[in-house]
Amino acid sequence: MNDASPQQYLVVANDEEQYSLWEAGRPVPLGWHDQDVRGTKEECLAHIERVWTDMRPLSLRVSMAG
Repeated sequence: MNDASPQQYLVVANDEEQYSLWEAGRPVPLGWHDQDVRGTKEECLAHIERVWTDMRPLSLRVSMAG
């Protein structure tokens, strides 16, 4: 692929509120949800770094909260 435009990604999250990148244009895998954030790999990673401040899965956070 010799395209002048950079590869586009989207940010996805699962039900445990864990985030990942996914190649734009591909179907999002089961169990993951599009977070409506698209851009270059660097842009998507910067967004994930801003929003994913607690790396513990949601079920663990709920369990520890009581």
